[in-house]
Amino acid sequence: MLQLPHQPLQVAAVPPQRAPAREDEAGPWHTEAVCRRDEAGLFFAPSKEPTASRLSREEAAKRVCARCPVMVECREHALLQPEPYGVWGGLTAAERRVVLARRRRREVELKKASAADRIAAAG
Repeated sequence: MLQLPHQPLQVAAVPPQRAPAREDEAGPWHTEAVCRRDEAGLFFAPSKEPTASRLSREEAAKRVCARCPVMVECREHALLQPEPYGVWGGLTAAERRVVLARRRRREVELKKASAADRIAAAG
C-alpha cells in the first residue's frame, strides 16, 4: 500500500485570492498590506472555532489592520467582491454585511429622493 507523506494540519482555510479592487502606478494595493507578513490563520477562522477564541483572534487581526497603510483599499475590495470570510480592512464578515446593508438602504433612499425631486420639478 502506498503511503502519502504526512501533511501538517492547516489552522485555517484561506479562500483563493481574487483580483485586487484597484491598481495604481505603484502596483496593486495588496503589496503594501501589513497582513502579508502575518499568519493567515489570524485573519481566517479555523472550522468549529469557539466563540471566545474567534473574538480574540478577530480583535488581534483588527489590530494588525489598524496599522496597515492600505486598510481602506482592503476594506473596499472586501465590500465590492464581496469577500464572505475573514477579517478584511479591519472588518469581520458580519460587520461587512452590515456595511453593505446600510449602503443598499442609502442607495434606495437616494433614488427615492431623486425621483421625488424630478416629479416636483416637472409638476
